[in-house]
Amino acid sequence: MPGCFKKTLFALASLVSFVSFILIVVAMGTPKWMTGKILCKTGADLVNATDPELIKFIGDIYYGLFRGGKIRQCGLGGRRSKFTIFPHMVKKLNTGLHVMIIMFLCVAIFFSLVSFGFCILNAIKVPYRAIKGPAGVCLWNFLAGGFVALAVTSFMAAVKLHHLTERIANFREIFQFVILEERFEDCFWLCVASATTHAVNLLLIAISGINFPKIKTKTEEANVTAEDIMY
Repeated sequence: MPGCFKKTLFALASLVSFVSFILIVVAMGTPKWMTGKILCKTGADLVNATDPELIKFIGDIYYGLFRGGKIRQCGLGGRRSKFTIFPHMVKKLNTGLHVMIIMFLCVAIFFSLVSFGFCILNAIKVPYRAIKGPAGVCLWNFLAGGFVALAVTSFMAAVKLHHLTERIANFREIFQFVILEERFEDCFWLCVASATTHAVNLLLIAISGINFPKIKTKTEEANVTAEDIMY
């Protein structure tokens, strides 16, 4: 059986792994990874709008991995609309990269759950096989955190290098929209937090492997004399 200190560390590591799982699931299901301001360039050019008038042509957009929405401002008031990435819009995006982001997060979810199970196993007993022990827990956390980091990096590449927001904003639009501002939102940072939790787990497992010196109590040696034997 593991000691009380190691039990506590592995129990905490299992909780951290479960939190990571929750963070990824919430991030994937929420449509606010990115928000931004979009300018209806065609409408502004038609009326030769100056700086004070441009506010009438600036709308908003938000989207996640599966859906989103936008408010189009083309001089006649705002028009709200919602959209889904699958199955039609994904054809206009970088399909391979977008699917890879989702696959990376799904794999990270799997390894987070595996890490959760192995942490509980190590909190209950000392496994006989090394892969089920701290070494295995480190491996699953490293893989889970690595796949989340890959997903985050790929999403940033899709936004900055492949102009993801601009492609989404101009999907099936007659007017041309220009991106004025982009902001990574809470769901994106939830994935960053998930990767951080796995780094914390690696630290906890490393601490659990430290052998702290034990405090030994010295027992007084009984001095037996001849007089003691007589009594």
